[in-house]
Amino acid sequence: GRQLALPQCWTKWFNRDDPSGSGDWETLDLLYHENPGMICNRPLRMQVRTTSGHSVSSTGNVITMTDTRNGFVCKNSDQQPGSECANYEVRFLCPQEFCHPKVCWTRWFDQDSPSGIGDFELLCDLRAENPGQICESPLYIEVVTKHNHMPADFTGQSFHIYSPTEGFVCRNRDQKNRRCYNYKVRYGCPCDV
Repeated sequence: GRQLALPQCWTKWFNRDDPSGSGDWETLDLLYHENPGMICNRPLRMQVRTTSGHSVSSTGNVITMTDTRNGFVCKNSDQQPGSECANYEVRFLCPQEFCHPKVCWTRWFDQDSPSGIGDFELLCDLRAENPGQICESPLYIEVVTKHNHMPADFTGQSFHIYSPTEGFVCRNRDQKNRRCYNYKVRYGCPCDV
C-alpha cells in the first residue's frame, strides 16, 4: 500500500569479519545468522566503508561481491601480490516499518463529512480539536469508509492528500460521481516504551 512512501532507515554498522584468512566476508546469510532480527529480509540498499570510515574506492581493493541480496566480499586472493583486503563494515537500508515494528494506533477520527467540497481530515485540524491525542510524528495513516470500514485504497476514489504527516483529503470534484465517501482516519505512532 501507500506505506512504502515512508522514509526508510539504516541499520547499525556490522563488522563480522576481518581480512585475516581468505578475506573480509560480510555476507548477508552470515550476518542474519549472527544478528537475528537486526536486518530486514530484503534490504533496499547497502553501504560499505572501511572500519576507519573510508570509502571502498579509496582502498584500491578489488571487490568480489557487493549487492543487497548477498552482501559484501573482498578476497585476499584477488588483491595485488603482497596486499590484502582492508577491514570493512556494512549497513543496510530497510523499510521504515522494520525500524519501528511496534506501532500504537490512535482512535478513529471523523472530523468532516463530504458535503461541500469534499472530506477533509487534516492532521493540523485533528490535532487542534483533539489536543495530545496524536503523536508529534505519525509513521502511518489508515483511512477507511465510515460506514463499512472499507480501506480507502479499495474504494476506487482519488485522493488529494493521503499522508501520515499531513492527513487525508478527498475532493468531490476529483471523483467520477462527484462525491467522496465519508471517511475516518487513524494514525500509527511509535509506541512509548
